[in-house]
Amino acid sequence: MADLAVVDVLLHDRRIGTLTNLPGERVLFAFDESYIGDAARPTLSLSFKDRFGQIIADIAPTRVRLPSFFSNLLPEGAMREYLARQAGVASEREFFLLWALGRDLPGALKIGGGGPPRPEDVKPRRRPAGNGDTLRFSLAGVQLKFSAVKEAGGGLTVPAEGVGGSWIVKLPSTVHAGVPENEFTMMKLARRIGIDVPETALVKLAKIAGLPEGVEIAGRNAFAIRRFDRGPAGAVHMEDFAQVFGVYPEQKYRKASYRSIAKVLWIETGENGVEEFVRRLVFTALIGNGDMHLKNWSLVYPDGRRAALSPAYDFVSTIAYIRNDALALNFTDSKEFASLTIDEFVRFAAKAGLPEKLTLDTARETVSRFREAWRKRGDLVPPPVEKAIAAHLKALPLWQS
Repeated sequence: MADLAVVDVLLHDRRIGTLTNLPGERVLFAFDESYIGDAARPTLSLSFKDRFGQIIADIAPTRVRLPSFFSNLLPEGAMREYLARQAGVASEREFFLLWALGRDLPGALKIGGGGPPRPEDVKPRRRPAGNGDTLRFSLAGVQLKFSAVKEAGGGLTVPAEGVGGSWIVKLPSTVHAGVPENEFTMMKLARRIGIDVPETALVKLAKIAGLPEGVEIAGRNAFAIRRFDRGPAGAVHMEDFAQVFGVYPEQKYRKASYRSIAKVLWIETGENGVEEFVRRLVFTALIGNGDMHLKNWSLVYPDGRRAALSPAYDFVSTIAYIRNDALALNFTDSKEFASLTIDEFVRFAAKAGLPEKLTLDTARETVSRFREAWRKRGDLVPPPVEKAIAAHLKALPLWQS
């Protein structure tokens, strides 16, 4: 029988509900009545709103796993296994893993309220500090990445307890060579064509202090990006589109489409969000990025209530590693990069309910801006990536139009 434990869910440091680990391996999330009754309440997630914009407060327990919104706050794959070992928590026991990581999650959310689950004798086993094996924070995802503080000299420090830091440092892949360099240059290209991109840096591994012991590292550089969920006034709340659609992380490639994302953006953010979305989608096709799944699109809530499309992140030319890669999600009826033609954008706009002129003008303008940026790229792009993109562009109807 599972342990009974309760942890607080805090949004902008205000308790809005609880997560309870019930007997029978069930997990229940419940909003506080004060939050439900607050007409000016901050938004936790669009997934907790019905079609009339009212809060969904009657939430059924889940079995074994956390509700999908909270499960998406946890890392995946090897990153999850690593952090679970550091916390002394079985990786499948998501309730306790979330509590162990809950002091510095994406957005303005915290879990635990500064104390252990109630009753106090029910808690994960922590490894002792000071043995080089302490728990470190990680944003959701598969790649090894840690929250970090940028020092005056330009280096980065991973805090000993993994809490705090306005930068994310992503370590080089042990499978594919040059991923940090690839991502750094793709983000730079994106910025040059007008996409909203946070501050980024390519940092020598030797200039990163406090990296955990026992992490396999291959390469000389790490990619660093300023956290857009941390601002001068504190944490800015965010959620990715797996959370918006209420799907679990492993379903991020198959439970929705780009049309689904576009529909939400049109309703929630209007022309500004749609224009930026189309620009990023075209850029994704031009560089051959096959990994723009649901977790690589996010909303932010700058005023705590109203959604906006977050700054861009995770732009990598995956065709440099996977020759015949394709889009992560369906565009209209296909995942082929070549399916992004002007005619298909007409269909896309109609199916998603977007303004056709705005959609087509943005698509054409993005190709034009990219053409200019690519012509002036100089030695910006690493040779293997440059070669892969150049060959890829020759086969794209959008590039030839």
